[in-house]
Amino acid sequence: MKIAHVAPLFESVPPKLYGGTERIISYLTEALVELGHEVTLFATGDAKTSATLVAGRERALRLDPNPLKSEIAAHLSMLHDVKARADDFDVIHFHLSHFQHFPFFDDMPERTVTTPHGRLDYADLAPAYARFPEFPMISISQSQKTGLPDANWLSTIHHGIPPQLYTLDSEAGANGTYLAFLGRLSRDKRPDRAIEIARRTGLRLKLAAKIGDGDRDYFAEVIEPLIDGDQIEYVGEIPEHAKNEFLGNAAGLLFPIDWPEPFGLAVIEAMACGTPVMAWSCGAMPEVVDHGVSGILVETMEDAVTTMPDLLSLDRRRVRATFEERFSASRMAQDYVAAYRQLVGSPTETRNRAADGNPLGAIH
Repeated sequence: MKIAHVAPLFESVPPKLYGGTERIISYLTEALVELGHEVTLFATGDAKTSATLVAGRERALRLDPNPLKSEIAAHLSMLHDVKARADDFDVIHFHLSHFQHFPFFDDMPERTVTTPHGRLDYADLAPAYARFPEFPMISISQSQKTGLPDANWLSTIHHGIPPQLYTLDSEAGANGTYLAFLGRLSRDKRPDRAIEIARRTGLRLKLAAKIGDGDRDYFAEVIEPLIDGDQIEYVGEIPEHAKNEFLGNAAGLLFPIDWPEPFGLAVIEAMACGTPVMAWSCGAMPEVVDHGVSGILVETMEDAVTTMPDLLSLDRRRVRATFEERFSASRMAQDYVAAYRQLVGSPTETRNRAADGNPLGAIH
């Protein structure tokens, strides 16, 4: 198939630092190329890909030092380029937030699919989607769909990671002297909970996380005063190549979220290292974490403290095996190809329907 992937322009594909959406786009496009598909990636010029790259702007917005940037103008320009080449593709796969591409492709929704990577319970999303109800959507978890239950959901496809990117060192992890926190230092991610767990269990905690512009006050007022550099250590925003060591040497990953997490990429990154996960049982966590196998699901701080021995006793080889069974990039890519086929059929079938006078790519 000829497949276009349209990425946000905030981070490169893959990202140099934080950026779960762009990392998944990279894993998916590379896996699709390996499966033999013709893939074109619309992204920033600093992307690294074996697909055909079409640059929407020279570099990712977040790490561009130019103080005068327009996120809206950059994405509008890219969408114009995608529309101009729409006939080159069997399916156009959008990864943009808040449906900004819908007005551009209102005359061909059946040839597109959209994977939203964030929460969908914003007040304005449902009324906006109601104006474009024909656009097919793919969720990254069943939980994510509850924010927009009436959308044209084509499928639910969990994220996947190339297994070779992370290795299992069961001995190093079993002897791990710290708990890990990976992600963003935001109120939603609740690093304060992670710190309390560490303090109450007597374990060390290393926080490897991005501090976004909107999170700086929260970090300064709530989190920074709790960091002592000894038991509680902030190691900064780490690059991709440092994750294997950071997660693999940890006794466990803490994922104490307080929001409807759509998926939680850090969770399967830890599992890929054989590192068990303690997560609050909300959002997609019950779908991603196999309780008692790859991690422990909790609902209260007391649960987290009292079940810490259970977490640390989990078999790291079994954690890794669960990851390989459920969350590989190849599985993810195959699931997406199945969804594309459901949407537009094979290229031959699509051309036949067009020749018969049926709408190109119409869903049966």
